[in-house]
Formats: sequence, C-alpha cells, structure tokens
Amino acid sequence: MSKKIRTEAVDHLFEAILCLQNAEECYSFFEDICTVNELLSLSQRYEVARMLRNHNTYLEIAEKTGASTATISRVNRSLNYGSDGYDMVFSRIDQKK
Repeated sequence: MSKKIRTEAVDHLFEAILCLQNAEECYSFFEDICTVNELLSLSQRYEVARMLRNHNTYLEIAEKTGASTATISRVNRSLNYGSDGYDMVFSRIDQKK
C-alpha cells in the first residue's frame, strides 16, 4: 500500500468500516461519511473492475456503467499492477457462492 495513504486517520476509518456487520449498517455509515457522488463513484469503479474481470469490453462497460474510458483504464491498471485488493475481494466473494 502506498505510504501516502497509510496514516493514523486512514487506520481509524478502516477500523470503523471493519466493525460494520451488514449491508444496512454499510448504507447508514457510508451515507453519513460520503456524498452521494462519492459513493456512486466508488461503486462505479467496483462495477468496472467486476466487468473487466469478467472480460467485458470497454464499450460494454462504458455503456452499462456510464464510466469514461479513462476511468475504465485506471481501474484496469489497478487490476493489473495494483495491490491485488480487487482480486482478494473477488476471490472471497467467489468462495461465498
């Protein structure tokens, strides 16, 4: 993880997120902590990553999510050269199924 974001404040935020117990609690917390646009942007990036992992084309992803090709490219770069956070989450979700 980048040393730029590894701070005490970020540790506190992650600790708060990790104590959430269900989707309803997530909705309540994230509605308080994020603007609607911030939350929609995060969810859009996650959806883009999911679709890239499922081998959808940039055009299909842009049409379904409304994401720009720049956003899709950024997410793709994270999937290929990032910290493997997306892969970890996708793997855990697949294990639940």
